[in-house]
Amino acid sequence: MEDLPGSATEPGGSAVIRVLSYNIRSLRDDRAALVRVIRACAPDLVLIQEAPRFFRWRKAAVRLAEATGLVYVTGGATATGPMILAGLRAHVERTEDSLMPPTPGLHRRGFATAVLRIGGARLAAVSTHLSLSPAERFLQAGLVLDTVASTGEPHVVLGGDFNEPPDRPGFARIAATLQDGHAVKPWGGDVTNTRPPFQRIDAVFSTPSIEVLGCGVPLGLPGVSDADLHAATDHLPVLAALRVPAS
Repeated sequence: MEDLPGSATEPGGSAVIRVLSYNIRSLRDDRAALVRVIRACAPDLVLIQEAPRFFRWRKAAVRLAEATGLVYVTGGATATGPMILAGLRAHVERTEDSLMPPTPGLHRRGFATAVLRIGGARLAAVSTHLSLSPAERFLQAGLVLDTVASTGEPHVVLGGDFNEPPDRPGFARIAATLQDGHAVKPWGGDVTNTRPPFQRIDAVFSTPSIEVLGCGVPLGLPGVSDADLHAATDHLPVLAALRVPAS
């Protein structure tokens, strides 16, 4: 972890932020291990997929935020799973949860979106989780780009479970417009799903205006064992350090 920059506000007002993208499998696994992982990553923003969506889901979201030293921002059931948490360093300006068009027989997907100020920088953050269907996933990749553009912000970070590796059409469609953090500045590990086939299906993307300082699966986290990473959920987290220009 020593070589991944920590959070900072630089003299000119630009902000170095840590963004974590994490599929938490509806908190069905070892919650104590999940909390240890998130805390050890020291994120400013957590872009979550598969947040709780059913009975008392808001209470579960707030409890996770409190346990990890963060605050609930938006998403959850209202976005069909994507959710955003943030550290106290972030000032939330606005939020929006939106849904993608439904496909009969398939789980409906959505977006959790927030516009925030951190230090002297302003950015939009988007969390999403794409379909298991390849055809639907490719169409949703286009909706991802539309959503990023619709924020109206020059600096946008996107975290998600894209359900396919970088060489597949949907992922590649997004990477043709946005920076794939791990491809730009690889750090840590790359495989994000803990079950076969072992692939990189989770990622942090950003607009080209944001400088990627490092991005990948955090390994050797202080106070976190390999067993914790595998007990917390069936995905490994993706942590990125980004420099966002001053507004």
